[in-house]
Amino acid sequence: MTATHLLRSLPLAALSAALFTAPLHAQSNTLSGAVAVSSQLIDRGLAVSPVTPILQGNVTWTSASGWMLGLSAATETRSPGHGSEAMAQVAHYWSLTDDWRMQAGVVYYGYPGNPEGRPFDRVETGLNWMYRDVLSIGLAAITLTHGSDHSPTGAADVDFHWPLPQNFAVSAGLGVAQPLTRSGGYWGYVSGGAYNWYAYHRSERMRSYYGYGHVGLSWGYESWRVELDRVFTDPDIRRQGSAAAPWVATISWAF
Repeated sequence: MTATHLLRSLPLAALSAALFTAPLHAQSNTLSGAVAVSSQLIDRGLAVSPVTPILQGNVTWTSASGWMLGLSAATETRSPGHGSEAMAQVAHYWSLTDDWRMQAGVVYYGYPGNPEGRPFDRVETGLNWMYRDVLSIGLAAITLTHGSDHSPTGAADVDFHWPLPQNFAVSAGLGVAQPLTRSGGYWGYVSGGAYNWYAYHRSERMRSYYGYGHVGLSWGYESWRVELDRVFTDPDIRRQGSAAAPWVATISWAF
């Protein structure tokens, strides 16, 4: 698993992005994957699940010509099917220089088993520029696939990763995104009860965008990785109860 850590979603898309980020010089077709357990599922600073163990999985196929295909899924371990999220992605990358590469892709997000989340099934089209395994800059256009509001919204992310001695690494990221639905006023997720699904929250005070970020420390050994992230979300969202927990822990195993 490469060290690139995209902020788009902690931890499911981060797990997926780490496997989707292609090596600078791929030589052959490869099949890789990972499984992980995290303390919460987060999407751009918003809570997708309660604070409860989340089981995740990802499998990715990468070709020598730069094509990537993959599937990811996550669900609560205490209540399988609740708060679930699934992703399917196709992407292509180009080496711009020896150090820089560019990646374009399309991701479909779905929420099987969560009727409250189904209106937020969506397609994201994104561009990413990556410098080695140190810096990632991403732009995304997001379109909902249900309902009558299909106007695209946007998001931008910057992530930084730096290796430290003894297999440690530090990461940091900042992002800004528009609310998924403008006309309906929906902003994010709030708890529907202990270990229950998360319902979407209708905000009376809408803004055209919100910010989020994280700072994390990780440690890896062979195929294992342990990470602790401090998550930051726009204060308005946190006051409404839609923000993620301030700390998120993840342990993963890549194969």
